[in-house]
Amino acid sequence: MLYFERKFRKKGFTFIIGVDEAGRGPLAGPVVAAAAFLSTYRFQNRIDDSKKLTPTQRENAFHEIIQKSLFGIGVVNEKIIDRLNIAVATRIAMEEAIRKLSEKLPRCQEGDIHVLVDGDIRPFIHLSCTNIIRGDGRSKSIACASIIAKVTRDRIMSIYDTVYPRYGFLRHKGYPTKSHKLAIKKFGPSRIHRTTFCSV
Repeated sequence: MLYFERKFRKKGFTFIIGVDEAGRGPLAGPVVAAAAFLSTYRFQNRIDDSKKLTPTQRENAFHEIIQKSLFGIGVVNEKIIDRLNIAVATRIAMEEAIRKLSEKLPRCQEGDIHVLVDGDIRPFIHLSCTNIIRGDGRSKSIACASIIAKVTRDRIMSIYDTVYPRYGFLRHKGYPTKSHKLAIKKFGPSRIHRTTFCSV
């Protein structure tokens, strides 16, 4: 999972940043993006696409990653998603995550950074950037960003579960499961539901 990191280091980039998001598909809650620069590529916990890990594996990996990386997180709420659409909202979250991380990089100039982004959404940034399809399973930097984004969003949805307990956010995190759709049908959408999504 280090092919892309090594490739761009050989091209002279000092900081290889991985970027990924969580929450494009749910009917409720924010989209969260994370950007990660790894100080080491050696981890005791399994580092992979966050969707391939169990919740316990993700939490364990998350705690190790934040000790061994610099990172930034961007969160865009459901109101902005409804107003702009999910693609634009995802791009904004990615840009926020990259900006927050860039501010932490020591003695860094724009030409020192190369950004690896999972999927086909390209953030509007003045940095060298490569999109990688299924990048969370092909780049360790993106995989770490994937885990940070997923764990962060899951924690947000767990908090929302205490505010809106009738919808079961703790179980499905806002994704369009059968039980979630039935709850929306029974109780109507909550304040954190994305009203522009067809199922709401």
